[in-house]
Amino acid sequence: MNALSVDPLWPRAGDWPPPSDRPDAVLLGVPAWRTSLSPTGADTTPATVREALRRFSPTLLGPPPRDLNDILRIADAGDVSEPDGREGEARVRSAVAALDAARLVIALGGDNSATYAVAQGRGARGLVTLDAHFDLRDGESNGSPVRRLIADGLDPRRIVQIGIADFANSAVYARRALDAGITVITLDEVRRRGIDDVVAQALSIAGGGDAGGGHAGDGHAGDGHAGDDEVPDDGDRTGAGDDGAGRAPSPDTRTRTRTRTDDSGLTPRAADGGGIHVDIDVDVCDRAVAPGCPASVPGGLAAWELRALVRGLARDPGVRSADIVEVDATADTADARTVRLAALCVLELLAGLAERR
Repeated sequence: MNALSVDPLWPRAGDWPPPSDRPDAVLLGVPAWRTSLSPTGADTTPATVREALRRFSPTLLGPPPRDLNDILRIADAGDVSEPDGREGEARVRSAVAALDAARLVIALGGDNSATYAVAQGRGARGLVTLDAHFDLRDGESNGSPVRRLIADGLDPRRIVQIGIADFANSAVYARRALDAGITVITLDEVRRRGIDDVVAQALSIAGGGDAGGGHAGDGHAGDGHAGDDEVPDDGDRTGAGDDGAGRAPSPDTRTRTRTRTDDSGLTPRAADGGGIHVDIDVDVCDRAVAPGCPASVPGGLAAWELRALVRGLARDPGVRSADIVEVDATADTADARTVRLAALCVLELLAGLAERR
């Protein structure tokens, strides 16, 4: 990137100090990449997102205009070393748990496998994904974090998946989402219903206010909008997930457990936990704005749609953690448009936090 001009009247985002006292928000790099289903340099992305943040101002125009640095205590905890594999995931969980005093933890990926350990480290009881794919594959990879979270106790009825796209998935994974009781809001539904409506429903379900389950438009989850990532499933790489925390059961399930079993790893176990985790997989966006995401396709969300969804979700006090994943900085265009969009997602999360009531 070119050298940036210096203007004392135009502060730049980023360059936040290490955590101290009780920060409002903390960035944490989780450069996972080793189990990615497609070749990736996603481990380089946290550093490039931090660099890209300096291209933006921390100012909300209001009115009145406000500087995020004046109204939030923002910190950067650096990167988790070697976050892949069972030992790496344990390090991620520990690093996230150590930031318990923060109102919001923002994990910079890395590929989508990071979602599993980050959500567990924060004790998530609800999950909202912004993703073109379901991430319900078997094994341990960037295509399996949602399945692994469910297997470790996250109630699928508290999961909402926004942006699931035609031609990016399989019917098998659509049926898997349907059977699990995941709420699916497809890409087409987002545009038909509008951002505010989708955000309100997602937060209600992930927060435990609605029963959830099914396709948001007509009550049938998946409904042909199925699946997972961009390459055919090549089987388990290292086996099913383990470890972890989950979420508190909804009131009508506190005294009973679900007994349905299958071979997909989608049989939830009762568990306790905290708030909502938001998984921001940037490949939900149109390939024109996210060419640095290996699985992005033409026709995905516009950049403004992703930013609006992210800020809308972050306004809710129940959202306690988020990750920004699946950006490969080494595959981005010369103008670093994908990395810059990821950096703007960081700022939108902070803006939502600042706008909480």
